[in-house]
Formats: sequence, structure tokens, C-alpha cells
Amino acid sequence: QVQLVESGGGLVQAGGSLRLSCAASGRTFSSYAMGWFRQAPGKAREFVAASGSKGFTYYADSVKGRFIISRDNSKNTVYLQMNSLKPEDTAVYYCAAAQSIATLSAGSWGQGTQVTVSS
Repeated sequence: QVQLVESGGGLVQAGGSLRLSCAASGRTFSSYAMGWFRQAPGKAREFVAASGSKGFTYYADSVKGRFIISRDNSKNTVYLQMNSLKPEDTAVYYCAAAQSIATLSAGSWGQGTQVTVSS
């Protein structure tokens, strides 16, 4: 099972940017689908973005055009570049890894990193 550690969260003003990182253990990182989810207080965890092992990317409609997921297989790291942040983006952001994008929610998870966007 892959181990995941997120970093890069923090406090930012609306309209600002943050880049989250997720470092993964293991030798087969390039074969994993990687994704980002988030959970705001009092709300269910929701999908944000995913990157398949062959490079396909998918985004939630709420972040499309503002967030970019990318991966560096040489560093076993996946990133989430978040631009034009809004207060409603405030949440704990989690990284996930699985054999396919469809099974991300049942895969390995990191501990999460807090993102707070002030208005």
C-alpha cells in the first residue's frame, strides 16, 4: 500500500494561489492513478481532480479552469495548483492513490492539508 504525505496548505486571500504537493512512497508511482479530494466543515468529502497513469486529467466542475493537477513521476509527487481561490474552496484537501481513477475513493489516502481562503 502506498504511503502519501500532503503539504502546501495554508491561509490565502480570495483570488490568490496555492500549490499542494503529495509525496508518495513506493516504486510503482507511475502506474498509479492519483487524485485530490476535499472536505469542508459539515460537508461530505468531494472529488476535486485526478490524474490517470497515462496522463489523462479530470476535474470537478467547481474547479475546472482554476485548478491544475500534475505529476512528476521522477519525484513520486503529484501537485495541485490552485488559482483564483474562492472562500468556498476552504477545506481539508486529501491526496489519494489507486490502480485506477474509478477506485480512488477506496485507495490509499494521505492525512490531509488545510486550505483556508479568506474573503
